[in-house]
Amino acid sequence: MNLDDIKKIMEALQKSELKKMIIKQDDFELHLEKESASPVATVLAEPQVAAPAVSSVTVKADSEPKAIAESHKSIDSPMVGTFYSSPAPDQPTFVKVGDKVSNDTVVCIIEAMKVMNEVKAGASGTVTEVLIENGQPVEFGTPLFRIV
Repeated sequence: MNLDDIKKIMEALQKSELKKMIIKQDDFELHLEKESASPVATVLAEPQVAAPAVSSVTVKADSEPKAIAESHKSIDSPMVGTFYSSPAPDQPTFVKVGDKVSNDTVVCIIEAMKVMNEVKAGASGTVTEVLIENGQPVEFGTPLFRIV
C-alpha cells in the first residue's frame, strides 16, 4: 500500500460516518480511528505520511473592552516523531515567522521510524509563530506552527 492509497483511505474515512477502520493486507496493517473532525492513523509495518490537521483558534485582545477576535490556524503534527525545521542541519529552515505558505508548502520534516516525512502546510497564510524547537519530539496533533 502506498502513500496515495493511505491518503485516499483517510479522506474517505473523514467524509464517512464510520468511526473506525482496520485494513490488513499481507504483513501490512492500517488502523484508522476518527475522534472528532480528523482521523487518527496508526500503521504497523510501514510508516505513514498524512496531511497535517488544521484547526482554528480564536485569539482575543485582553486590553480592549470589546475584544476583536483574530482567526489563526494551527498546523499540527500528522504523526508521532521528531520535528526538524530544515532538510539538513547545515541548510536553512523550511519556513520562518513572516513567510507566506500555501497548501503545498513544505513546513518541516517529522522523522518517524527512521523515515523523513515532509509535512505540508495544508492551508494558506503567513507564519506568525513557530511552536516547536528543532529536534524536539512531537505527538499526533501537536501544534507546530500558527498561521494567519
